[in-house]
Parts: sequence; C-alpha cells; structure tokens
Amino acid sequence: ADGVYGSTFFVATGFHGLHVIMGSTFLAVCFIRQILHHFTSEHHFGFEAAAWYWHFVDVVWLFLYISIYWWGS
Repeated sequence: ADGVYGSTFFVATGFHGLHVIMGSTFLAVCFIRQILHHFTSEHHFGFEAAAWYWHFVDVVWLFLYISIYWWGS
C-alpha cells in the first residue's frame, strides 16, 4: 500500500496473524500436554499462560480495531 493507512493496516494485520499463529501453537502444545496428563489441579501454569496470552491478543485486537477503523477512517 502506498499510503500510511494502508501500510499501518497491513503491518498490524501481519503482526496480529503472527500472534494468532503463536497462540494456536501454544494451545496445541497445551492440548498435547493435557492428553499426556501433564497438568494437575496444582500444576497447570502452561495452560494459564496460554489463556492470559489469548486475553492479551484480544485486548490488542480491540485496540487495533478502534485505532485503525474508527480513528483511521
């Protein structure tokens, strides 16, 4: 894209896609660990970290949506 808006949109979309791929990998690892019974009621930080990571991605997505689509247009 030639303009600032288009460049910002594509960079933000690319970073978001990268984070979604990382988060999906994170959840896949958690799923495999769950199948192998690696988590207990006391030891499940990996799963909690995956949940916190997805909350972070959600909040960033909301910020990007507001900043690009509401303020940018």
